[in-house]
Amino acid sequence: MNGPPSVPEITAVELKERLDAGDVPVLVDVRESFEVSIADLPAHGQVLIRSGEFWQRFEELDPKSEIVVYCRSGARSAVAVALLAQNGYERVFNLKGGILGWRADVDPSLTAY
Repeated sequence: MNGPPSVPEITAVELKERLDAGDVPVLVDVRESFEVSIADLPAHGQVLIRSGEFWQRFEELDPKSEIVVYCRSGARSAVAVALLAQNGYERVFNLKGGILGWRADVDPSLTAY
């Protein structure tokens, strides 16, 4: 059984602590537009690049930036992080558990979907 590739991760709690401290990485949301309207992280200038078009658009991201990629559960974003790492992006992380992890560990008021 093939799961998502093994990639560097950041937990929701770690990300929340960084955001609260003003240490904001580039946040990249690879979900579909309708998902964003259901639940999202606090606004920090997220970039929305749907997972289906990520391989065509990832070069819009600065390879020198620190990047945290997220989706609903962490699977689609793990694939995106692996693609970035394979293309020379060195400071890229998957949000462990995605929006569901954020909901579980940081903000239970978010809608589960």
